Amino acid sequence: MEIQDIATKRLYSQQLSRTNLHQPVDVVSWLGAVQAQDYSGAKWSLGLRLPPITDPGIEQDITDKAIFRTWLLRGTLHFVSAGDIHWMLALVAGRIISGNKRRYLELELDEKTLMRSNDLLSKALQGANQMDRKSLLAVLENEGISTKGQRGVYMLQRASLDGLICQGTMYAKIPGFTRLEKVPSKSIHRDEAIAKLASRYFTSRGPATLQDFTWWSGLSAAEAKAGLDSIKSHFIHETMADQTYWFSPLRQLENDPAQSILLLPGFDEYLLSYKDRSASLDVPNYNRLIPTNGMLPATIVINGRVVGTWKRTFKKGAVYIVLSPFNPISTAEYNGATTAASRLGDFLGMPAILI
Repeated sequence: MEIQDIATKRLYSQQLSRTNLHQPVDVVSWLGAVQAQDYSGAKWSLGLRLPPITDPGIEQDITDKAIFRTWLLRGTLHFVSAGDIHWMLALVAGRIISGNKRRYLELELDEKTLMRSNDLLSKALQGANQMDRKSLLAVLENEGISTKGQRGVYMLQRASLDGLICQGTMYAKIPGFTRLEKVPSKSIHRDEAIAKLASRYFTSRGPATLQDFTWWSGLSAAEAKAGLDSIKSHFIHETMADQTYWFSPLRQLENDPAQSILLLPGFDEYLLSYKDRSASLDVPNYNRLIPTNGMLPATIVINGRVVGTWKRTFKKGAVYIVLSPFNPISTAEYNGATTAASRLGDFLGMPAILI
């Protein structure tokens, strides 16, 4: 297996070179969890894997509570399906809460205050389908609990990690929250949950290493290894440069385009799912993807390799896209990028103009 084979197989397993899924929630379930700090970018991640779905189609699954947004793997915001949210939270929340202890102390959030805020937030949502973040923080302020600085965010996160609330639809750019108890749950044993997460990861993201899974999941090294050990008989593996890559047996890649050109959002799972991203990104270009104001740049991907970045702006009912390739691209590649831009325009329901 060559390094290009890793990139090609990852495009395939991540549903980027083909898809057999039908609804946005199917994509989220397939991937297990989808990075979602950037709400609009996360929706585009789903759209890329499910043409010809549109932005409103994804919003409908969120409105219907088939998809939720909450703090999950590594304590970051993810999309997760209603069928997975409870067992995933039960698996990862304790480790995240433990890792937050120092930050809780810095913010003067003792356990008594956090339990009180949990109770107030849950009760506030008891008679409401959903409330926006500003309104929920006002509830805490009215009860004498300061939400200054990052205190409010950490209290909302803690209530989410404790399985009381989660994010639903957005109010403009302000997240809405709902009670999680309304979502049916089925508890599973921790070992089973670890195995399930490992299976989901290597099926949807292989070829990948144990180190990749450990980083993505946020599990301890011992738990991640136990997870892989419990499911690896269902996978195949190959070794390259002293690294062992695990993946599902893939049928022959058929009818894939000779040249695949994608405009990925900044936090797409294609890059963020792996600790080692060298299969898709040349090491000298790592520093070109440094976050700005907490946001990763969107990337141009050709045949599985990151070849540049891109930005979008909205003006007069159209989306304008500016490409910034690391090196000059060919006319054929530019034409492919134009097609990729049109796909984004179709997703958003407006003309896309490459400039």
